[in-house]
Amino acid sequence: MWRFDNQLLRALPIDPSQAQGTRQVAQALSRVQPTAVAQPSLLAYSAPLAAEMGLSKTLMQSEEMTEILAGNRLGEGMQPWAMNYGGHQFGHWAGQLGDGRAISLGELIAPDAKRWELQLKGAGPTPYSRHADGRAVLRSSLREFICSEAMHALGVPTTRALSLVRTGEQVLRDMFYDGNAEYEPGAIVCRVAPSFIRFGCFELPARRGDRVLLQQWLDACLARDFPHLQGENRYAEWFLEVCERTAVMLAHWLRVGFVHGVMNTDNMSVLGLTIDYGPYGWLEPFDPGWTPNTTDRQHARYAFGRQAQIAHWNLGCLAQAIAPLFTDVAPLHAGLARYEASFNAHHQRSQADKFGLLESHAGDDALMAEYFALMRATELDYCLSFLALAAEAEGDALEQLAQASYNNQAFERERASFGHWLKRYRSRLGADVSTAWARMAQSNPIYVPRNYLAQQAIDAAQIGDLSELNALVEALSQPYTARAPLARFAQKRPEWARARAGCSMLSCSS
Repeated sequence: MWRFDNQLLRALPIDPSQAQGTRQVAQALSRVQPTAVAQPSLLAYSAPLAAEMGLSKTLMQSEEMTEILAGNRLGEGMQPWAMNYGGHQFGHWAGQLGDGRAISLGELIAPDAKRWELQLKGAGPTPYSRHADGRAVLRSSLREFICSEAMHALGVPTTRALSLVRTGEQVLRDMFYDGNAEYEPGAIVCRVAPSFIRFGCFELPARRGDRVLLQQWLDACLARDFPHLQGENRYAEWFLEVCERTAVMLAHWLRVGFVHGVMNTDNMSVLGLTIDYGPYGWLEPFDPGWTPNTTDRQHARYAFGRQAQIAHWNLGCLAQAIAPLFTDVAPLHAGLARYEASFNAHHQRSQADKFGLLESHAGDDALMAEYFALMRATELDYCLSFLALAAEAEGDALEQLAQASYNNQAFERERASFGHWLKRYRSRLGADVSTAWARMAQSNPIYVPRNYLAQQAIDAAQIGDLSELNALVEALSQPYTARAPLARFAQKRPEWARARAGCSMLSCSS
């Protein structure tokens, strides 16, 4: 039925203790078992991902597979483990963290020989659960399922989500840490990626002065996830590639308006994949200083416009962690410089594409900067404001921009400024605009997983109605293709969602 090759288990030292409860672990991995749930039911799965992994529709819809995806049984070749890592959280060293509610089942080898690590999030406690129960609730699991696959369809490097299973149990959660804990329906999402290795996997042994384990981590990562890197310079080449991949990911985030919300170093993938979908958000009123995370509200460390800078800071933490494996740290400085140059190049290109500017001209930066300033002053919806520019071909851009504003009075004050800007923009594009519109259509999504849309799907799913979830998944599966029956998923955030929990700000709590 499938083949597992759990290479990471063979390459890294495993915690010998089988003791229950949270503890400090000196090794890289701990063998754990998922905790069975009462009454699992499959709510949704990604058919395209299942096909890519070689998992048939019949298998995915079988009772046996639901039991596996709920953690109630193991398939042949599965050898569950939890990963040990540390990390900087909100700029401060947090010590040992680890997979507190994520349990990897094993590494599946797909028919095309691609390796997929399957991980159940919410499958019960591990040695790294601290004071938590290792479970997850339906709202956070549904959000991760939706956004993982939506990001893939958007062309953003990301971990994927195979399935969403309801557990049939209730989970106690204090959503905003304000003393108002409530029971909520539990769920488990099966997320998959070629690797879940994080920056924090290297930071923890480095902080503990364990050079042997540090090198074991890097060697294991190279052998499994970067087999193309060989020779005596492979460590330096690895860091360069991690920096390059991170730069590409960040440029994509800014292109589509994604805000991760909690860019701690333990939430950074060495493969440059978006990982750990917690209090994420989609930029709606354009504000580079906006963060969706209530925990980050005061300092906005992880705000939309600071994400590229934070990625550089996180890469600096990784460089510091692996520095003991280098006799000369010049390659680490070169990697950080590579990140900056690569991000700037990719970001500039993606921003130009959003405006349909195919070649760089003098004055382009100023033209784009003026538009962003107008967007901010009038609270324009980030995605809709770029879709409106394409309407300039029919001379309807100004009205569509007006409809995309969350502040009508501010827009009316700037209406003339927008009109003048649009004239200069039209002149810049020239006579042949068809190529520009085509480039814009590939860069500016119509459908994105806005928080209010996810919350509507959550509200319906909690009472057993999956129609909203299914319709949203359909819209997000082709985010650049307009479809009339799905037009409601391409609207700006409604007024009722401005301050509602789950539709604007979220916490790190699941």
